[in-house]
Amino acid sequence: MDRAEVAVSNESNPSDAQLRSRKADGSAKSKPPVGTALRQQRLKAWQPILTPKNILPIFLVIGFLLIPIGGVLIWANSLVREIVIDYSDCSKAPLDSSEAIPDRVQTTFKSNTRQDARWQRRLDPATNTTTCSLFFDIPETLEPPVYLYYRLTNFHQNHRRYVQSLDQEQLKGKAVSNHTLANGTCEPCALDDATKKAYYPCGLIANSKFNDTIGQPQNLQEEGTPFYNMTKKGIAWPSDRELIKKTEYKPWEVVPPPHWAGYGLNYTYESMPNLHEDEDFMVWMRPAGLPSFSKLSRRNDHDAMPKGFYRLDIQDRFPVIEYKGTKAILISTRTALGGKNPVFGIAYVVVGGLCVFLGVGFTIAHSLRPRKLGDSNYLSWASST
Repeated sequence: MDRAEVAVSNESNPSDAQLRSRKADGSAKSKPPVGTALRQQRLKAWQPILTPKNILPIFLVIGFLLIPIGGVLIWANSLVREIVIDYSDCSKAPLDSSEAIPDRVQTTFKSNTRQDARWQRRLDPATNTTTCSLFFDIPETLEPPVYLYYRLTNFHQNHRRYVQSLDQEQLKGKAVSNHTLANGTCEPCALDDATKKAYYPCGLIANSKFNDTIGQPQNLQEEGTPFYNMTKKGIAWPSDRELIKKTEYKPWEVVPPPHWAGYGLNYTYESMPNLHEDEDFMVWMRPAGLPSFSKLSRRNDHDAMPKGFYRLDIQDRFPVIEYKGTKAILISTRTALGGKNPVFGIAYVVVGGLCVFLGVGFTIAHSLRPRKLGDSNYLSWASST
């Protein structure tokens, strides 16, 4: 290396003496990092050593915690009283007399007596609707709160296009222009081809709204006021009630969705829907994550439902046979841990039992054939030589 190369090397890699001289004459400033533990990477760290003595007790502790929790969940689930009646093809029910349908009923009551459930069909020529009357027995008093749900199966509300088919601004009450809706996510239920007016509410979710009218349960064995009054107030989430507002549309600016208009609905000042008060609509507009789901229709939070033989009238409009689905009504109570759902309790017990089984099995294996910690003989390259 000649003198020129040495000079270039010294310029690119100055020595400590050169740095001190530059700092003294102000030609360069030194900015060393702050001497904190974080910047100097001197933070204390803890790295556990996983040994059988540390891990095996953890398996056992987790198992002994999960099994009792699962047992409590299963016990609480057994306290829920419930009756489910499938009325999917009520069009087959007799007109003049009731017919027993024991195979369409599922119950969870204290008594295991066979349900004397029946159904009957009635036609209303004035409205051209079919009323399905369900007769069922409540063998014990149901303590409040009591909930009434409708349950659908094989209805895929979780389809991506279906979930996106709505307009948030329209639901907030704003009069969204036809141009905006036509280029939005509401298609193919955005504008009416005949009138060129906007659908309100637009989108596939609103158009397919569940429209069976479920009446009040009537106790046929009780005199005086036989109806068990259930309300629609409070069935929707508070967040949904805040989101959906009264519309700014005028009746002549919009038309009902195709599925709604098929039942003779035309918008006037008297019939213009106030979606801010329609909690049934709010419940339906929150799509379910699975193809089989239950949605709350009515509730009673204060009065017990007396035992007796009940009648429930339902105006049967919502078709399910066409897409091989089913529909049912569900009357249920709940506990402090929620409604009827044994899945979580069973899952806790199964996982807890698996942890105990593995913990005991590994403990026995370690006791019979213990391994020396850090034994290099178990390394793959050591065992192959």
